[in-house]
Amino acid sequence: MSNVRFQNAMRRIPQRTPPIWMMRQAGRYHRHYQALRAKHSFIDLCKNSKLAAEVALGPIADFDFDVAILFSDLLFPLEAMGMGLSYDPAPKLGWHLEPNRIKDLIPAHKAIEALHFQREAMAETKRILPEDKSLIGFVGGPWTLFAYAMEGGHKGELQIAKKNINLFKPFCEILIPLLIDNIKLQLAGGAEIVLIIDTAAGELSPQVFKFDMIPQLEKLVAHFHHKVAYYGKNIQAAHLTNHLFESHRFAGLGVDHRWHLPDLLKQSKNGFIQGNFDQSLLFLSEKEFSIYLERYTNDFLKLSEAERAGWVCGLGHGILPNTPENNVRTFVTTIRGVFA
Repeated sequence: MSNVRFQNAMRRIPQRTPPIWMMRQAGRYHRHYQALRAKHSFIDLCKNSKLAAEVALGPIADFDFDVAILFSDLLFPLEAMGMGLSYDPAPKLGWHLEPNRIKDLIPAHKAIEALHFQREAMAETKRILPEDKSLIGFVGGPWTLFAYAMEGGHKGELQIAKKNINLFKPFCEILIPLLIDNIKLQLAGGAEIVLIIDTAAGELSPQVFKFDMIPQLEKLVAHFHHKVAYYGKNIQAAHLTNHLFESHRFAGLGVDHRWHLPDLLKQSKNGFIQGNFDQSLLFLSEKEFSIYLERYTNDFLKLSEAERAGWVCGLGHGILPNTPENNVRTFVTTIRGVFA
């Protein structure tokens, strides 16, 4: 039970048509999600396995994406560690991390119990998912979760987090074992891979990324052979110039719209490369949108199937709220038509 296109992309097998999925494909822009959200709280949609599966299946049924994604939230590990979490509607932690509160974090062997709902949601999603679709999970990246723990978000320059970077290592001593257990839990529920989503990673300089982040990512990857992928928002080539990303240990890599993906496909042979149409362009009128989408596809048409091997087509980041559904549908049908 999996999607052949997605499996081919992970194995770098040349194919005419790339698999398609988008971060936040089950979200606020979609009428299917809105109808469920009108009846249930966001936490219920995540923690009730049948509801979570129903949300995840919505965009598969509507847009025919190749890959379904666990419907959940990357902040639940912080809740499991005892930091509290509410949505009103934006996420809000019960307290923020400070030097004297590291000791208050719940260790992984106890905290993992609070994340078992993700395994149940994954298993239920897999049960109702069409057999020709793949299913993936996700966890928040270490720096992203640290930024949330310190600042309650990751907008701006993350001055509080950076000024307290000495807390990052002791925080990770508790977080990383929990993320390892979290990934194991999602894989046990039926995920083909788990994506580490590090939306704040690009705020780190390449040097800090190398010496502070890479050791934590190594601990995660060491437990999983080609079962973990990485997405870093705003990261640059310099962030990836290190032994970990050059060792072919990840199942794949996701990048945002700032990269020229055809060049990256030629340079990197590290599993799939996911991305990276600019999600903001989905707000254009249908006529304007089609022009930008044609320019995007033309770059890939210049490549042979062998050179495109590994491409997982999607956006530079998640689908934004209020994105016109018809443009999402047009994106999928256009990609499949151009690369038929």
